[in-house]
Amino acid sequence: MPSLVIVNADDFGLDAPTNAIILHAFQRGVISSATAMANMPAFAEACVLAQQPALRDRIGLHFNLTYGRPLGRALLDQPRFCTADGELDLCVPRRALRLSAGERAAVLDELHAQWQHCLAQGLVPSHIDSHQHVHNIWPIGAIVARFARERGVPIRLARNVGSNIGVVKRVFKTLLNARLKRLCGVTADHVCTPADLTSSRVPAQGILEVVAHPSALAHGDIGDEYLAPGESLTQVLARHLDGVPALSYGQLGVKTRSVRQPVRPWADSGSAG
Repeated sequence: MPSLVIVNADDFGLDAPTNAIILHAFQRGVISSATAMANMPAFAEACVLAQQPALRDRIGLHFNLTYGRPLGRALLDQPRFCTADGELDLCVPRRALRLSAGERAAVLDELHAQWQHCLAQGLVPSHIDSHQHVHNIWPIGAIVARFARERGVPIRLARNVGSNIGVVKRVFKTLLNARLKRLCGVTADHVCTPADLTSSRVPAQGILEVVAHPSALAHGDIGDEYLAPGESLTQVLARHLDGVPALSYGQLGVKTRSVRQPVRPWADSGSAG
């Protein structure tokens, strides 16, 4: 069993239904963190919800370079990032190792704009990850990791638990994750989806992040987009992580990676069902 687990819901602020199911998942204790999309229509509502006790200090930034319109202006002049109509449309290959100086500056400008928009809405992000995992692109990852370190918050690693990660991809992820850890200073040790819990060996130590996209099931239960239709995220977590203490990214100390607040046993967090 891992030492600790973070269950993070992506896409907070995407739309009203997504906000509602993430709020419900927090209230039931199924998730322990979430990340918000600062340029989406329901972001302001998400920031209001983030002030509730179950969510406070547990919401990070879901950095977005692929959907909607940028909040800054610099990306508008970068054709590999935006269309002529000003819509985000990332055309940088996943295997890219370099960006131009102008592209790097524009990515940093957009990251800063999305972060500042969070602050303007009263939300201080607890950590950073990205929509469609764009910070797994080598040069974008470096920008995000350095920014996170400057802000004193953790960053998500690339998914490194799962039976469907090939040899070449695993080597790349190992190198990328080592770089993200070095540049940021603190991360979880392992990252997986709920489906990976059912198909792979759960890491025997360290901090595990489970990346979730919660969905509504019958009788108030919580499912997940990574799971089969009708399969319960609540039950998957209880089955594979029973007894593992749950915490949020905001509870990690950036310098020492110590836990700053007491954590609760997983079975006591309301996730067993």
